[in-house]
Order: sequence, then structure tokens, then C-alpha cells
Amino acid sequence: KTLPKWLKCFNALVNSFLKQLGIHPDWQFVDVYGMEPELLSMVPRPVCAVLLLFPITEKYETFRTEEEERIKAKGQDVKSSVYFMKQTINNACGTIGLIHAIANNRDKMNFETNSSLKKFLEDSLSMTPEERAKYLETYEAIRVTHESSAHEGQTEAPSIDEKVDLHFIALVNVGGHLYELDGRKPFPINHGETSDDSFLEDAIEVCKKFMERDPEELRFNAIALSAA
Repeated sequence: KTLPKWLKCFNALVNSFLKQLGIHPDWQFVDVYGMEPELLSMVPRPVCAVLLLFPITEKYETFRTEEEERIKAKGQDVKSSVYFMKQTINNACGTIGLIHAIANNRDKMNFETNSSLKKFLEDSLSMTPEERAKYLETYEAIRVTHESSAHEGQTEAPSIDEKVDLHFIALVNVGGHLYELDGRKPFPINHGETSDDSFLEDAIEVCKKFMERDPEELRFNAIALSAA
């Protein structure tokens, strides 16, 4: 199983979605061509978020359940400033990954005055992760945008939330800690310390763990939100 064709233009699709959400192109998603140091050195810095696309397999689901039980038993430190939302819309993992990436870097972003995402974030800042999910269900501006970015000049390309057994997570640096944000999980996952300088390498180490858990799988893809 290889990646579907529409993924070849995936970062272009995400960037057109960002533009429609009213985000100035100071930051753009770029491909991460591989996990080796020389390939990572090609990614423009600084990088403030990584989106990982991966397949939901039995191995992964088993791991996810074990991880949740382990964290519930042991506890973990999650800063209250981490913006996290649950996923209640079946196919919205691309949209939610994007919201997680932007929300946790909102101080770095230049929003257009009438940005629908800026308004969504301001409105939902004081909400719980569940309330944010409910709010997104009713928030037409973002839903309509993601549907239209799907059709923009692409005969092949579906929306960034294509109905496949692939899923997105966002990796972000909040207060010097690397968090994995996945709306299917009950809480953010703290992967330990990071810094602005080492963030891309640290995030890729987390991506590698996903790949190592499913060595037969090829359907992994990472894109980095980097300064244009």
C-alpha cells in the first residue's frame, strides 16, 4: 500500500486551506522528504509544527489503548496553555491537525483582519476540548473553507480530510515541551523537552516511533510548518 495520489500535492492543499482561513503566508507547510539529518537540513527553519499522516492499523490501536492506560495510571505534565480539541466529526482529522498546529503557534501567525480561524480560536480559547469539538461542528466558515480547498483546481484531490484509514496528528512545542495532539485521544501526549532549535529533529524522533511500530507500512508522510 502506497500513499494515495492526492498526497503528492498535500502541502499545496494545506497551504491553500490556510490562505482561505485568513492566515498570512509568513509560515508555509513544506515536505519533509526523509528522516535522515541531510534531508532534514533541507527544511527551512524555524519550524513551529509538524503534521504527521499515518495509517490506523491494529498495531497502532493496540498501542493507543496501552498508552492511554499507562498515562492514566502514571499521570503526565501538560501545561494549561496547550490548545487541544477533541475530534467528533468523523473525517476532520486534517482540519483538526491544522487547527492544533496554528492554535499553539498563534502568537507567531499573522492573521488577516477577517480571518475565520482567528475568530474560531478567540471564541474557543476558554472552552474545554469537548466544547471546542462541538463548536467546530457548528462553525460553518471553517467547514465550507475546507470543502472548497478540496476542489481548488484538483481533479484528483479530495479535501484534506479524505475518507481513508489514514489519520493526522500535530506535533508542537509549547513552553519547551513537545506535545502530540490527536483529537482521537483523550488528552495531549507530552513527549518530553524540546527547544526552538531542536524541535524539528525532536518531532521527527516521535514520527520514527510511529513508523517503527508498523514496519510493514509505507503510508507515512510528514509536513513541517516553517517560516517562509
